[in-house]
Amino acid sequence: MQSRIPRLSRTRAQEIVRNCAYRADGSRRRPSERVRTGETVLLVRPQFEEPRVPLFFDVLYEDAAILAVDKPSGLPVHPSATYHKNTLTFLLRERFGKDAPQIAHRLDRETSGLLLCGRTADAERELKNAFEKRRVSKRYLAIVRGVIPQDEGRIELPIDQAKEGLHILMEVTPVGEGYPCATRFRVLARNDQATLVALAPESGRQHQLRVHLSALGFPIIGDKLYGPEGVQPFLEYIEAGMTDELCQRLGHHRQALHAYELTFEHPGTGDSVTLHAPLPDDLMALWGAPLDAAALASVGAC
Repeated sequence: MQSRIPRLSRTRAQEIVRNCAYRADGSRRRPSERVRTGETVLLVRPQFEEPRVPLFFDVLYEDAAILAVDKPSGLPVHPSATYHKNTLTFLLRERFGKDAPQIAHRLDRETSGLLLCGRTADAERELKNAFEKRRVSKRYLAIVRGVIPQDEGRIELPIDQAKEGLHILMEVTPVGEGYPCATRFRVLARNDQATLVALAPESGRQHQLRVHLSALGFPIIGDKLYGPEGVQPFLEYIEAGMTDELCQRLGHHRQALHAYELTFEHPGTGDSVTLHAPLPDDLMALWGAPLDAAALASVGAC
């Protein structure tokens, strides 16, 4: 099992067999037993308890057509094998009932910030189409390791799913391979060990910002996949959760990435709308200094 699923440690694989593996007749299997050709092994999952997450969101803007929310870090957007009720989708249904606003795009579970929802079927369709056609201007804020020397720039590196290792991992590929990918950046502030940077993705690849910043040599603080230790922190997190020792190595308990600004055409009026989600308290504390209002005002120029 461990060789087929690299993210599972040998200890975790043995634990799964010990607690969940049965023969067809209902008797238990042991981790030391060999599986022979033609045998059936039943994996019986114990009653599932969802991991605890922040069960709240702030409404940043709403009208008859759209709802904009500020998603906290740690709250998944959509249901998955691990999360069902502990998702933004479920919380929206709880608050608004059967006609709950429909989420128009995605954010990683650890990424905080601005999410748009459609309050009618037409608005949902138009917003999703605008995101798909790259007609929505997106700006993120990130705190990265190291001091970026240039004030602004553009990272143009193709990326694709990694050929080895974790199935969720992305990697930079040689020019001519992978998917074309570009990210603009603008430095907002620096200190001795880190940089606060605005990011504008020109494409929408999985983990694009994280991969591009890592390739530039300035990975996002707290990133468990693309930091200086590679995937090792992610494997440790899956095994034992966020320990104090792991958090110290990562620099923060989650990736320091925040969806700060969206500019889009309102699906009801056609007007251009720009919305912002303020940097959350945990990232303010991580940065450790007041944010310059003039610097934040320049995010849109990225």
